[in-house]
Amino acid sequence: MTEHESFRVQLKVRHYELDSLGHLNHTVYHGYAEVARVELMERAGALKGGLQAARLASVMLESHISFRRELRAGDAVDVTCEVKFGDGKTFRMDSNIYKLDGTLSAEITATLGLMDLERRKLVAEPRTRLEEAGVDVDLLSGA
Repeated sequence: MTEHESFRVQLKVRHYELDSLGHLNHTVYHGYAEVARVELMERAGALKGGLQAARLASVMLESHISFRRELRAGDAVDVTCEVKFGDGKTFRMDSNIYKLDGTLSAEITATLGLMDLERRKLVAEPRTRLEEAGVDVDLLSGA
């Protein structure tokens, strides 16, 4: 991954993921974005170690998808993931799904928070808390 390039994973549309119209079922788009989010979080060290020791975990609060072009069985896609930290208790993990020819198939915006697993409440400043737990936030945010 070079500077300013989104994290990405490549997936292939499988026949059993299709709906009755013969294109990718709407729920699977969300699943593809989840694959990219989890892969990025794992690579940044967020799925083990310090985050677990701090009894913190990321939680999905909201997800929105805009469908642009259909996907069909056998299509290979790149699924991107970019993390955007701001103020407050939430952060975003946005994904785009592209056909290999560069055609945008879907845009997915996810709002997440970092939950204290003991109190079952979101913590403030998730970027700082991730850093303190040893997560590579520069990798998460594409810096």
